[in-house]
Amino acid sequence: MSRAEQPSRRTLLTAAIAAAVAGGAVPAMAGTAAAVEDRDKAAAARPVDNRAWTTYTDWRGGTAHGTRAVAGARPGLVIGTAAGTTDYTDPHTGRTATWEYATWTSPVHRLSVPATEVIASWNAHTPAGTWLQTELQGTYSDGTDTPWYVMGRWAAGDEDIRRTSVDDQSDGKSSIWTDTFAVDEPASGLRLVSYRLRLTLYRRPGSGTTPKVWRVGAMGSDVPDRFTVPASTPGLARELTVPRYSQEIHKGQYPEYDNGGEAWCSPTSSQMIIEYWGGRLTEEQLSWVDPSYADPQICHAARYTYDYQYAGCGNWPFNAAYAATFDGLQGVVTRLGSLTDLETLIAAGIPAITSQSFLKTELTGAGYGTSGHLMTVIGFTAEGDVIANDPASPSDEAVRRVYLRREFENIWLRTKRYNASGKVVSGTGGVCYLYFPAHPSPLQRKALAAVGVR
Repeated sequence: MSRAEQPSRRTLLTAAIAAAVAGGAVPAMAGTAAAVEDRDKAAAARPVDNRAWTTYTDWRGGTAHGTRAVAGARPGLVIGTAAGTTDYTDPHTGRTATWEYATWTSPVHRLSVPATEVIASWNAHTPAGTWLQTELQGTYSDGTDTPWYVMGRWAAGDEDIRRTSVDDQSDGKSSIWTDTFAVDEPASGLRLVSYRLRLTLYRRPGSGTTPKVWRVGAMGSDVPDRFTVPASTPGLARELTVPRYSQEIHKGQYPEYDNGGEAWCSPTSSQMIIEYWGGRLTEEQLSWVDPSYADPQICHAARYTYDYQYAGCGNWPFNAAYAATFDGLQGVVTRLGSLTDLETLIAAGIPAITSQSFLKTELTGAGYGTSGHLMTVIGFTAEGDVIANDPASPSDEAVRRVYLRREFENIWLRTKRYNASGKVVSGTGGVCYLYFPAHPSPLQRKALAAVGVR
């Protein structure tokens, strides 16, 4: 199982998302005036706000100190003339090195949903000798500001720095829990009403090499607390052909990465969808893996999503960033509102990775319970049940599962549950990774917009 949702390491969303958008991609509702009206109402009521900077105009619109926007098929942000140099001591290696840096700060984004939680995502290319840092600074509903919080220090590789989250960040009103900004006391009514993001790009002094950032953004959310969620009505029967990989066959392999494959549900799920979209690793990239191991790409995904502070592979933005290192892909972390949202995506050919926690008795056919687990939703049966590639399976062949719709929807979307000891603990609140083409088709673009992602 994944350690991504262990309460001691991460504050999860304190509320689940109300049933939301049906979307134009669901056949049963497509084309009717009522469907459009319902979709618009659902979007207006969606307790999630997604904002991303991706276009040349976006990159030109921020405040730059040493960075410059570049146009092209995939516009981005790079180092132009560095703003200065700084020393960084890697807490995981003890090595101190000098780096040139440049920064870009986004315009202030006012949240359409004043938020109790915010999760940032970024997509970038970081060649050897480069890395980046993402930060968030916001304004509360009481008019005061947060400090600049580090949301991640990241590189695609692990030779220059060790990618890491940063612990012990708090101002007495909010805290950073691995990859998540969270208001400490949501019941007080305090919310984050706006934020801006800051990117700092680093490279070796004197080098002409630069990181290139294609996408940066954040998802803010504030949804009502609940143990159960409303049931959605089935609206689609379709199954996508997604590769099947088991994390369990990697048990004991490379224990330095979160104790081996038994904890690799997140990178295993990520690799399934990356390969669905055509992403492949070369023999050279996989040459470090023991040749006797099956599916070496899963070992690779674990290594290159590993968060050295969190000591696990379940950092949500690190998984999205890893997916975007493959040509033509982008990745985000968001929250969805119902299985209808997933049907909208599946109808457009977009599978999704969902995060859930449950007792063994709460998901028929799983055969296990977990405090946090990622799996890939690839379709729906004629009865509306969920077809999932569940990496917590004994073999690749056993990965495809069918889970009862009502059970799956509830364990995924709720934010409160009882654990095996009868204690009230957090649920995952509809967290979802979405990986999709850098240039989506019109149908894919419409489906993503219907679930609040652009």
